[in-house]
Amino acid sequence: MKKILAFLLISLVAFSAFAAGQGEGGTIRIGVAGAHSGDLASYGIPSIKAAELVVDMYNANGGVLGRQVELVIEDDVCKPEVATNTAAKLVGDEVVAVIGHICSGATKAALGIYKDENIITISPSATNPPLTKSGEYPNFLRTIAPDDAQADVEVSFAVDTLGLKKIAVLHDKGDYGKGFAEFCKAQIEAKSGVEVVLYEGIQVGAVDYSAIINKIGNSGADGVIYGGYHPEASKLVSQMKKKNMDIPFLSDDGVKDPTFIKVAGEYSEGVYATGPVDTSSNPMAIKAVEDHKAKYGEEPGAFFLNAYAATIAVLNAIEKAGSTDYEAVSAALRSEYVETPLGKISFDEKGDAIGVGFAVYQVQNGEYVELK
Repeated sequence: MKKILAFLLISLVAFSAFAAGQGEGGTIRIGVAGAHSGDLASYGIPSIKAAELVVDMYNANGGVLGRQVELVIEDDVCKPEVATNTAAKLVGDEVVAVIGHICSGATKAALGIYKDENIITISPSATNPPLTKSGEYPNFLRTIAPDDAQADVEVSFAVDTLGLKKIAVLHDKGDYGKGFAEFCKAQIEAKSGVEVVLYEGIQVGAVDYSAIINKIGNSGADGVIYGGYHPEASKLVSQMKKKNMDIPFLSDDGVKDPTFIKVAGEYSEGVYATGPVDTSSNPMAIKAVEDHKAKYGEEPGAFFLNAYAATIAVLNAIEKAGSTDYEAVSAALRSEYVETPLGKISFDEKGDAIGVGFAVYQVQNGEYVELK
C-alpha cells in the first residue's frame, strides 16, 4: 500500500511539473512558420531573425506576464501540402500564436488547422485578400496590406505615371500570383483607353520562357505586369532583355527582394516592384536593423520589419490581455495600437493592419529605391 501511495505521489508531482511547464507557469510558446529552405527561403528566414530579436528583447526585460517567451520554428518551404504538416506540428507543440506563414497558398492551407485550435496567426507577407476579407479565418491577421491595395498602386503607377496603354498581365498560377494578377487585370479594364492585350499563367520552374515572351511581343504590349515570386521573374526579365524586349516590367512584393537582383543581375536594372512603404527612418526600424546587423552580421531581408511588427503586436496583445486566452488576445489586437518599426498600428475587424500601405520601387544601380 505504501508503495502504491508513493507511486501515486511521484506521478502527481511529475504531472504537476508537466502542467506547470505547459500552463501559466511555463514559457509562452510562439510559432514561426514559413519558407526556411528552398528557393523562397529569402522570404522566410528574415522572419525567424525578426522574431528572435523581439523575443530576446522581451526576455531580457522579464518576458511577458512574468514568463519567458520561447520560439518554435517550423519550415513549410512555401508549399501548401507541407504547410498543413507544419501547422499540425506547431499545434502539437502547444504554441499560443504563430508568426507566419509567408506565402499566401501555404497560409491558406494552414489556417483552418489553427482556427480549429484557437491559435492567433499573424503573417508579415501573405497578401491574398480573401484570407481576411472572406471572414472565414477570424484567427488571421497580417502586418502588410492586401493585394487589392497593392494592385491599385501598381496599376495607377503603370497607367498614370508610365503612360502604358497595352499591358500584358502574367502570373504563376498560385493563390498569391494569380490573385494579384486578377486584381490588376480588373483595374486595368476599368480604366478608359487602356487594355489587357495578354493574360496568361506561366509554368513555375520552367527554364525557357521563349513561348510566352513571343506572345508578349506579338500582343503589342508596351509593358508587363507579373504576379508571382522572384525565381520566375528573374528568368522572365533576363530572357526578355536578351531578346531586346525593352519594355517596362512591373511586379509585386514577391519580387521586391534583394534575391531577385542577385539572380537577375544586370537584367534587373530598371525593374519596378511594389512593396511595403519604406519606414527605414522610423526610430524602431533603425534600431531593429542595427540589432540585426550586430547579431547576424548582415542587412535584414524581405519582410523583416513586417515580421518584427507582427511579433511585437502579438506579445503586446498578450500583455494587454493579461493572459494567452485566444478571445482576450484577439480583442486586444483589434483594440490596442502598438508602436512598431512600421509605425503605430492596430488591426481592423477582419484582421488587416491599420496604418500600413504599399509604394512603388525601382531597381537603380543594383538596389531597390522607393519612388516618391
